Amino acid sequence: MVDLRSDTVTKPTPAMRAAMAQAEVGDDVYGEDPTVAVLEAEVAALFGHEAALFAPTGSMANQIALQLLVSPADELLCDADAHVVTYEIGAAAAYGGISSRTWPAVGAEIDPEVVAGMIRPDGYFAVPTRAIAVEQTHNRGGGGVIPLPTLRELRGVADDAGVALHCDGARIWHAHVADGVPLRDYGTLFDTLSVCLSKGLGAPVGSLVVGSAEKIERARWIRKRMGGGMRQVGILAAGGLHALRHHIERLADDHARASRLAEALAPFGVVDAARVRTNIVPLDLTKSALDAPALGAAARAEGVFVSVLGPRTARLVTHLDLDDAGVDRATEVLTTIFRR
Repeated sequence: MVDLRSDTVTKPTPAMRAAMAQAEVGDDVYGEDPTVAVLEAEVAALFGHEAALFAPTGSMANQIALQLLVSPADELLCDADAHVVTYEIGAAAAYGGISSRTWPAVGAEIDPEVVAGMIRPDGYFAVPTRAIAVEQTHNRGGGGVIPLPTLRELRGVADDAGVALHCDGARIWHAHVADGVPLRDYGTLFDTLSVCLSKGLGAPVGSLVVGSAEKIERARWIRKRMGGGMRQVGILAAGGLHALRHHIERLADDHARASRLAEALAPFGVVDAARVRTNIVPLDLTKSALDAPALGAAARAEGVFVSVLGPRTARLVTHLDLDDAGVDRATEVLTTIFRR
């Protein structure tokens, strides 16, 4: 089986399992888990912030960050395909009472002037904008990387309007490897970030909220309210620490394998290989005789799993558990299907 559905399907490596088995632990609700403390300090330092908070999921980390920035009944701006409004089951409204408004889905190709024009100040019966959220890299945008100059412009837009800027950085590690931008340079542009350990880095569980010491102290209360207080969680944090220390630079291998897949499928008119820069290969089947469910079923019958995102949209994702032989097998199966 070759599983290209997501980079969340990876299994812990033997070295990661060993680190988890040997982890020193304590009760994290009491702030006494030493491995969690090390993980939080290392992640905060990587992004140039004062503090970080370990959370069980990326969705929880995002929603904690949004509640830090936006009060109930106030507004968040993000793009129409953003994870925070697409894949988090309405959590911003359900848990934070947050009103969301979106700009048209453009993936990583954000126009800061469009965003600036959407910001609503405090005023007569208008819902005021309190924060802007961006996604780096952009999942539904095909793993696109928002350029650093664009993010700097957005920071200026936020500052001029007096609103906050949040980064859903689930795959920010991929952006760092693809563009060579230091993580600290990304981190200092945002009031809060969420970063994921269980996608490209291959840990089994966990994300972190990153921000100021004051915000992270509040975040602990929000996490507890949302049911995210954990006990001897250093066992999981140790997997994340191993991933941070050993799996970031190897993401370049995933990017290269995604490029190989894209180049093999480009002749069928389903992907622009030049736009595939990280580990996600988006497939646009609008001009193909196959629709996405048919492609998914045909590939699965040959032992290759792909993600079906819509009637004419599919996705391939490379990851830690996919080697060159897996790419070769997937290429053989998928090109054969498209030739039929």
